Amino acid sequence: MAQGAPASFDFGHKQRDLRSGCLRLGDCVTPVNKEAFQLKNLSIVETILRDRRRIFAEIQRGVGLGEKIRAMLISSIAFLALYGAVMGSTHSLWQALSSAAKLPVLFLATLVICAPTLYFFNLIYGSDQSLTQNVALILTAVTVTAVVLLSFAPILMFFLLTSSNYQFFKLLNVGIFTLAGLVGVRFLAQGMRFVSANAQEGASARGRVMLLWIVIYAFVGSQVAWTLRPFVGAPNMKFELFRQLGGNFYTNIFASLGELLGFLTVR
Repeated sequence: MAQGAPASFDFGHKQRDLRSGCLRLGDCVTPVNKEAFQLKNLSIVETILRDRRRIFAEIQRGVGLGEKIRAMLISSIAFLALYGAVMGSTHSLWQALSSAAKLPVLFLATLVICAPTLYFFNLIYGSDQSLTQNVALILTAVTVTAVVLLSFAPILMFFLLTSSNYQFFKLLNVGIFTLAGLVGVRFLAQGMRFVSANAQEGASARGRVMLLWIVIYAFVGSQVAWTLRPFVGAPNMKFELFRQLGGNFYTNIFASLGELLGFLTVR
């Protein structure tokens, strides 16, 4: 009987390990956290789209900010790189690879430049958000923008195969980016209102600051895009990783529109 007692105890210990969800029998370790595992892969995108209030509430409470930021960075970089590859495939393989690398850099560089401005202005007008919370909220907008861009990739590929007009293809991308950006900004505005709901002081001022920041973000983003160009690549030019600085994004878009409509020739 004395010899059988340890065996009985060992078996019971293993049963307790199995019931508690431990990874190894007899040597209980931390149980598998399914929610934390999901945040480490691309399922964060579905969570943002299906249950945005939950994401905003967790950001408000500061729950798992590091994991959320990492998951959104991974998913947005992957989606932006795929869309960038489709953009650049109109020209050559090198342009496709270049655009796949530069498009995530465009969005992340704009975020790094503009995030401190939003944080400090919100702080001045009574917000209790941390810089990490601000970055997480902006990344939700970037992730949603990346998802919308990727959803347009099949349409972009269709026009790539059926049209050879470079100016039309460039303006089509500008239109897609504008639409995706508006959707992302709407998510950001919703998140800011939700997270700052408890700080009523200066709420109207923060709303105006938010609108001003969106305009600044758009201008900075367009300038970063102009600096990193080309993303599509003109068919009559050799591949270039970067082009010389000169001109600006807006005059180039108006020139492309003029050539497409037939009253201006772009050289």
